[in-house]
Amino acid sequence: MKLPGGGKMQQMLAQAQQMQEKLKEEIARIEVEASTGGGMVSVKMNGSKEVLAVKIDPEALEDAEMLQDMVLGAVNEAGKRVDEESTAKTQSMLGGMGLPPGMF
Repeated sequence: MKLPGGGKMQQMLAQAQQMQEKLKEEIARIEVEASTGGGMVSVKMNGSKEVLAVKIDPEALEDAEMLQDMVLGAVNEAGKRVDEESTAKTQSMLGGMGLPPGMF
């Protein structure tokens, strides 16, 4: 099946695929850290939203319910930061393409 525009369209599609792969690699390299409780709980997360590390201050072990809330808050905040960085990378990479706003 031939695409309208011939080789130029195929070239554009190939270029878009390369950009998509590069973007996936860039996002995979993201690492963020978020903390709660004044630094009592800290979570490190990668661009795939995998938790890489959790640090807990020994003082936080005294109150299990509070510790659970702090871990939950730190994980959620780290997830938000991954989303923000992913969006920023996507926009900066696609910004020069002249696509309509909101397309990505």
